[in-house]
Amino acid sequence: MTARSLLLAAALLLAVPATALAQAREDTIAVPVLRADVTVQSDIVRVGDMIENAGTAAQIAIYRAPDLGTTGSLPTAQVIAALQAHKVIGVDTRDIKTVSVTRLARTIASKEIESRVAQALEHRKGLGDAANLSLTFDREVADLKLEASNSGAMQAASVRYEPRNGRFDITFEIESEVSSARARLRFTGVAIETADVAVLTRNVERGEVLKSADVVNERRPKPEIVGDVAARGQAVGMQMRKPLRAGQVLKLADLGKPDLVQRDDGVTLIYETTGLYLTMRGKALDSGSEGDTVSVLNLQSKRAVSGVVIGRGQVAIAVAAPRLPVATEATSTTGATETAAPVSVAATTNTQTSPKAE
Repeated sequence: MTARSLLLAAALLLAVPATALAQAREDTIAVPVLRADVTVQSDIVRVGDMIENAGTAAQIAIYRAPDLGTTGSLPTAQVIAALQAHKVIGVDTRDIKTVSVTRLARTIASKEIESRVAQALEHRKGLGDAANLSLTFDREVADLKLEASNSGAMQAASVRYEPRNGRFDITFEIESEVSSARARLRFTGVAIETADVAVLTRNVERGEVLKSADVVNERRPKPEIVGDVAARGQAVGMQMRKPLRAGQVLKLADLGKPDLVQRDDGVTLIYETTGLYLTMRGKALDSGSEGDTVSVLNLQSKRAVSGVVIGRGQVAIAVAAPRLPVATEATSTTGATETAAPVSVAATTNTQTSPKAE
């Protein structure tokens, strides 16, 4: 081996330790660095969550995570002590005083839960649309927090409903992104179908005309509704046929068209025919709404007449149209028919004879 070969071999031998040293130096440069804000999805906080460049210690659990959807804080000194207990040293704290730890969660609002339950019961064993179902849960339904990995839709896995008492028992399942295990949610309570009805806001008497403020829409249990109920639009402006209390449901049979003529009130009598229009004062003997036939006392003739209510305080009296004269026919004894000429007054007078003197 020549001297040159020996020198080359020596240089190669020296280069190997130098390369290893440089690699080791690069490894030592990756200093663990503390994070000020930490976000976790599980119920455990690990070393790798708290610091960057955790290396082989990244999976070591050091804290229990806060409750789902909440945030907690830890003093930096306490965090460093926990890391050192697991041989994690030389952490660069970057002068951070406290570390904030947030646990992610999926929140399902109570309104969404109620909606999902109603949809699961819709049209089941005689129930109607989901929008018309009133639900009472055995336990108050609040916003629900799940693991953030449970991102699937709420699927009804089991639905039971008993029409006799309205009881329901429903179980939902929600898929997870990280495991085959599904979150299970169970809800029990009572479901009742309701209907929108018109309800009185105050006590009313017979004959009162309902105003807008007297009637509101409310949803009432359908089993409690008997007969043809009135909608609010059908009730306002109508007249009560009987007294009712506040809170009672209005039915079509309770309502009638408002009286335009009240008994004992003064009214205007209207006589109208071809070429003739007369009005005079009268006194109503009956009450009536538009189109009703009522009796009215003609204050001029003191006679009672019948007429039809056509407006507030107005009654139309029907007048018979004059009948046209009909030509008469005379029949001869021989069976021939002749038309009789009209007899004038003058002709009749000329045919009269003077009385004989006695």
